[in-house]
Amino acid sequence: MLIDAEGLEVVVAEQCLRLLAGSRLGRIAVTIGAVPAIFPVHYRLIEGQIVFCTGDGTDLYTASANTVVAFEVDDVDPSWTAGWSVLVVGVARELRDDEAIALALDQAPNLWEPGVDAHVISILPSFVSGRRFGRVA
Repeated sequence: MLIDAEGLEVVVAEQCLRLLAGSRLGRIAVTIGAVPAIFPVHYRLIEGQIVFCTGDGTDLYTASANTVVAFEVDDVDPSWTAGWSVLVVGVARELRDDEAIALALDQAPNLWEPGVDAHVISILPSFVSGRRFGRVA
């Protein structure tokens, strides 16, 4: 077990991906006009990529198209004595191939879809980092 300078357990990439796969709500950080913005999204990890839907014309859709983004997921117990956090950095791209979109929505049938003009966005992780504190879940 590797411990960082703050005394937190370092979670290796494979464990980070398992934690990502087991969660459904994350936060994506984008830049809008040089100002950071963070949006909660319902997502799924599909074939190693973070996949979520967003509406046409939203700030999230505009800011995430072909840009480097950060994505964070965490879980903390009710007493705040144990938890974990995973950070992913990668390029967000809209899935435009009908087969890829159908596969994503087939594998994640309850993926939040904001109306008929929804866009399916994927993030291919290029950097994954995680930390855990307290007792191991």
